[in-house]
Amino acid sequence: MDNINKLLLHPSFKDTVDEINRLNIRLPQNPSEQDMDFSLYTYPTDGELVSTAEDIKSHKLDAKNGEKLAHDDIRMCAYDESVNKFDGLEGAGYLTSHSLIVHHKDDYLPSNLLTFYFYTRASTYTDDSCHIIHSQNPEADNSKNYAKDRTKFILDNIPNNSIIFIDGPLIGGQVSTYTTHMNKELLAKNVIPLFFVKNSTSNLVTDNIKEIKGKYNSDMHWAYKTLRVGERTNLFRYVDKYNDKNAKMFCYFKAFDRSPQRFEIHLDTYIRYHDKIPDLIDLAYYLLLVQGDLKNPQIRSIAIAEKYARATLKAVDLIAIMKRIGITPTMNEERFGR
Repeated sequence: MDNINKLLLHPSFKDTVDEINRLNIRLPQNPSEQDMDFSLYTYPTDGELVSTAEDIKSHKLDAKNGEKLAHDDIRMCAYDESVNKFDGLEGAGYLTSHSLIVHHKDDYLPSNLLTFYFYTRASTYTDDSCHIIHSQNPEADNSKNYAKDRTKFILDNIPNNSIIFIDGPLIGGQVSTYTTHMNKELLAKNVIPLFFVKNSTSNLVTDNIKEIKGKYNSDMHWAYKTLRVGERTNLFRYVDKYNDKNAKMFCYFKAFDRSPQRFEIHLDTYIRYHDKIPDLIDLAYYLLLVQGDLKNPQIRSIAIAEKYARATLKAVDLIAIMKRIGITPTMNEERFGR
């Protein structure tokens, strides 16, 4: 547990701030909160859906079984992130807090990593040694940097012999490479990675199951209409025809009379731990009930990680840092007397 309960700054954090100061780049005082929008990275259209793990039917979830597992001698962890975006005239800055928590008997033990990247389409601000990043697509490039940082942060700080709940999809365009690599390394540490998706327009199931094709707007729509509260769908298998590393098992589960969530694991994880997966889904169901937030249903562990992530963003005042290093006169707020 030596690596737990700490705040880390990315190695390039100060250099990026210094470079913004040197170039007199203007940034707003109030950032906007951002979600990592993985909807930009849809599933490859050349994937194949095969339902072989279970019969196509609903399965009842067992909260009591999940509660028992939660109180067994099992080390539970969770990851989430929080992002502030600074839109300036010269480009966009992204301040990201990566948060990993470990359940302890009487508390949660957090580790957090803060990163800051600035992207611009103006080549005049960038060179080979510059910490300002030239980018024609800041959103996509920031997602790749996020995925790289998340992978290293989790692998450096996760305790062996544990399970980790990760907010976000397993497979999503260019970030898939980093996530599948992270999954492989976690399995080597005897860690079981479990991924959870709250919002999705995926139609893997509804486009590939003949009986329901064309009848629903999305898989989430289908799952909501067909599941009772406290049920999950059967497990489905997805494989990318051209890259078999992009393979997963997934199902949808409905904890409340709200939009369902998607549970997914890499196929390698399923092969290794398939006998434990039903129990782990029950554990996730129990942790959703324990959190009890109908407006924003989340697994308790992920919700705690999110709170630490947001608190860390507030603890480090990027604008105050920039003022201390002399960027104040160039900011819009100073120009307009705010």
